[in-house]
Amino acid sequence: MGIFSFAKDIGDKIFNRDDAKHQAAQETHADSATPAASTEPSAQSVANLLLQRIQQQHLNISNLKVKYNGASDTAEISGTAKTQADREKAIITVGNIQNVAKVIDNIDIEEDAPESTMYTVKSGDSLSKIAQEVYGSSSEYMKIFEANKPMLSDPNKIYPGQVLRIPKP
Repeated sequence: MGIFSFAKDIGDKIFNRDDAKHQAAQETHADSATPAASTEPSAQSVANLLLQRIQQQHLNISNLKVKYNGASDTAEISGTAKTQADREKAIITVGNIQNVAKVIDNIDIEEDAPESTMYTVKSGDSLSKIAQEVYGSSSEYMKIFEANKPMLSDPNKIYPGQVLRIPKP
């Protein structure tokens, strides 16, 4: 349990929050007599999208709940995970979404295990390079890839700012 920080401008764009603000600003500017209605998605609709994203990962988490605060770009997740890996995958799944700056983790774990290290990808990184730094062998990159599936679909598709789970050696 804890609070995890993420780069809010990086990640999958699952809701068009910035597009909605831009469109509303254009509509307001085009007709200055009548301001456009806000098309900002509600906190509940964003929370529902984040919940769906976690569910798409097929993680073993019971009583999963997600809350979202748009003012602070904070997501709060709770429930009971079968494993530490399920808990960590839920955290990075939500944190690697654009406009999520913080994830408050209130997930309990049934099977206690050591926590993985969270690693933020830098420009020029590859899974092989990260594996070399962490494990001393670039050939261990598949360990990192497997630890981040199904969020990662290809070991060559990582991007700067993305947060990955790095299992203990």
